[in-house]
Amino acid sequence: MSLSAANLPTLPRLPSTVPRSGVSDVARLALRQLLGDIARQLADAFRAGAKVESLLAARSDAVTRIVAHVWNACVGDPPDLALYAVGGYGRAELFPFSDVDLLALCEMSPQASTLRALESFFTCLWDVGLRPGHALRTLDECRKLAAQDATIYTSLLDARRIAGAATLDAGLASLLDDEKIWPRPAYLAARRADREHRHVRFDDTAYNLEPNIKEGPGGLRALHLIHWLGKRLFGATGFSTLAQRGMLSVAEAATAEHAQKLLQRIRFALHLAAGRAEERLLFDYQRTLALQFGFIDEHRQNLAVEQFMQGYYRAAIALERLSAQFLRRCEEALDPEAQLRTRRLSLDFISVGDRLDCDPPDLFLQRPAALIDLFRVWGENPEIKSLRADLVRRIDDALAHWGDALMADDDVNLAFARLLRRGAVAVEALARMNHYGVLARYLPAFGRVVGRMQYDLFHVYTVDEHTIRVLRNVARFADASASAEFTGAHELWARLSKPELLLLAALFHDIAKGRGGDHSELGETEAREFCTRLRLPSADVDLVAWLVRRHLLMSVTAQRQDITDPEVVHRFAAEVADWERLDYLYLLTVADISGTSAKLWNSWKDKLLADLYINARFALRSGLERVPHADERVRECQQLARALLQAQGIDDATVAPLWADFPEESFLRFSAEQIAWQTAGIARAGSAEPLVLIQAQGSRGGTEVFVHAADRDGLFAAITAVLDRMRLSVLDARVVTSRSGMSLDSFLVLDSEGHALTDPARIARLQRALTQALGQTPYHVDLVARASSRSLRHFPIATRIEFSPQPVRGRTQVAIVCADRPGLLAAVAQLFRERRIRVHDARIATFGERVEDFFLISDEHDMQLDATACEALRSALIHLLDAPREQHGAA
Repeated sequence: MSLSAANLPTLPRLPSTVPRSGVSDVARLALRQLLGDIARQLADAFRAGAKVESLLAARSDAVTRIVAHVWNACVGDPPDLALYAVGGYGRAELFPFSDVDLLALCEMSPQASTLRALESFFTCLWDVGLRPGHALRTLDECRKLAAQDATIYTSLLDARRIAGAATLDAGLASLLDDEKIWPRPAYLAARRADREHRHVRFDDTAYNLEPNIKEGPGGLRALHLIHWLGKRLFGATGFSTLAQRGMLSVAEAATAEHAQKLLQRIRFALHLAAGRAEERLLFDYQRTLALQFGFIDEHRQNLAVEQFMQGYYRAAIALERLSAQFLRRCEEALDPEAQLRTRRLSLDFISVGDRLDCDPPDLFLQRPAALIDLFRVWGENPEIKSLRADLVRRIDDALAHWGDALMADDDVNLAFARLLRRGAVAVEALARMNHYGVLARYLPAFGRVVGRMQYDLFHVYTVDEHTIRVLRNVARFADASASAEFTGAHELWARLSKPELLLLAALFHDIAKGRGGDHSELGETEAREFCTRLRLPSADVDLVAWLVRRHLLMSVTAQRQDITDPEVVHRFAAEVADWERLDYLYLLTVADISGTSAKLWNSWKDKLLADLYINARFALRSGLERVPHADERVRECQQLARALLQAQGIDDATVAPLWADFPEESFLRFSAEQIAWQTAGIARAGSAEPLVLIQAQGSRGGTEVFVHAADRDGLFAAITAVLDRMRLSVLDARVVTSRSGMSLDSFLVLDSEGHALTDPARIARLQRALTQALGQTPYHVDLVARASSRSLRHFPIATRIEFSPQPVRGRTQVAIVCADRPGLLAAVAQLFRERRIRVHDARIATFGERVEDFFLISDEHDMQLDATACEALRSALIHLLDAPREQHGAA
């Protein structure tokens, strides 16, 4: 279906002369109604499948007729004044809620009567609902401003006269053709700088969860950049013309046109869905647009919205790659002398200026393994900044020529294996292979996850982007400074006998995402087949396959179980089985978690994984047949803590009565440093209670909060309510009661940014708030309801409650999986209080919008919950967690 002006409603007639009051109210209302009719007609046509380029042109034409009509009525036809459409309107690309950018251009400063007419004109456009962006300038002013600002000059490139004197066209054309105003090299540099600035605003990636489809990397601005540079530098007005002049290949022009149609269609739909000029592809609209574009859920791991967004991301990354390549081609065209500065780097590759090229030109068609060697040679020559634009074109041609035959070619596989054996240096080569599309073509399984997003807030990046970030984290381990952020990572990296195996595990760990089934199991199969194709020894193949299959083992163990429990460590160590696997798994886990989201990695996770690694290594060295006895661990903890206390001047006579009140559980669950800190605090406080101690940088990688108060009902709820009001996240809670009925509770907390508390004033406020709350009898819980963030509302998580008896400890473990919300932990704690449930331990974890909390609980008599009590608690929790979020804050 196509639209033209002939399909649109007839414009109402406006009076040829306008009274002082301007266009009549009746006429303005008629124009507003007309615009509404046009908008509805275009929206209906879009939903019926009309071509988006026809709709954009139709709206532009309709608006032009209205604007010209109002101009004639308000301004008339003065000989030295003209009206130009600029920006997107000048290109005849008006989306449903685009601004209408106008330039009133005159030979000289207008008279007062003309100014009044223009004021009436622009006011009328606002009244009828056009929202014009407008400027009034003389030709001299235009020239001066354009010379100062490349953005203004660029807006004039798209200028199109829609009313007024044609005599001004020549003056505007002269301005644009003047080589003194933004000479071609200067204009190219300005547009490159603008592109880089925009990229910084969007984290230099096209893979944002809520991408800006206009300004973001790979958005419509990338197309506009090619359009502007083509017009200014080469006088080309379209992609096909650029292809005719050799600045784009035919395939590249087709890629640009495909991306343009897709992005324009998405932007048109987004404006309609939002009812405003929304350029961000927000979660609010992604599902709606996915269905509108015809996608359906295939299974839980391939949702319609994920398929839709993968299509967008692939178009965006292809467009971003093309725009970067076009920039390089422009630079080469403007600096022909640089093409004469050549240097041979190897038998097959040369440098041309600071760019890489191959020799002979048909190298990749003769020897496909050179497609891998190319990136190795680039990495060996850091002075090379990029690839020659024509080399990129030859890479694309070779990839299309060889297709799937690449992965079956023995020489290609040997070249890839050689690259991997370079260790950390190989990572940048892999990232570049991904950028230029070589990795996806060589590894079709990887190609399937390019642009593959997961519709949640935990996985911030697409699978391919995440994989590259994991690989880059692995490369960081080669730097000695890495151990400051990742405990022991550099030392372990140096000890690896074959670092390339870790690179392979990182490359394949998520390669089967989105297929349905267990991606770890499917990825293991892919990894095993590929490693065999590389002709790795069977032991190496088994190690890589095991790492891919069990890449979540350490993360899950550390974050969901009590790693101070020797049984937990023993089970983990038994599954790992040997020290070599443990080293590789630790490094892979650290790289994976820190590569998932910039906000996910923190000092607590670093300490948690390091502790599990150290304890598991000790278990492997000691022999898995023996779990350390509790009495041995208690004696060791007390011995170390006593030495620390003596160093502080606290003698055994002071310590002995305090420790007599500590249950054995304290010395099993807390480190010697924690026991010494708690003991010293209690000793110095004397009989004063409640006692609140805060250690800004605790030994567990966060801020440690210790509470010594009467262990009455509601204590846990009161503490968590205060922490929630202070906007602190509880990562771990260890709840212990002394023999005399006093709490020995410890909470590990971080601020909303995932950092330990450093502000002394904030720490003091927290201490005062807790002391005040715990000084009340009975404990008072004041829950604060807060609205959930906009993004959280779009990710419904089915609430799941699971109970596991812990007979050895006389407790019941309850696992809660649900959607996150502010105040969630405090609300759950209050529910436990109301049902007389005692909390003995808590493991708190949030993965994006998903909460996975584990509590060790008992009834008020310190007994396990029976089946009836579990079912009653399950019902109460589900009622709480599934209630409307506004009822008790959002999650």
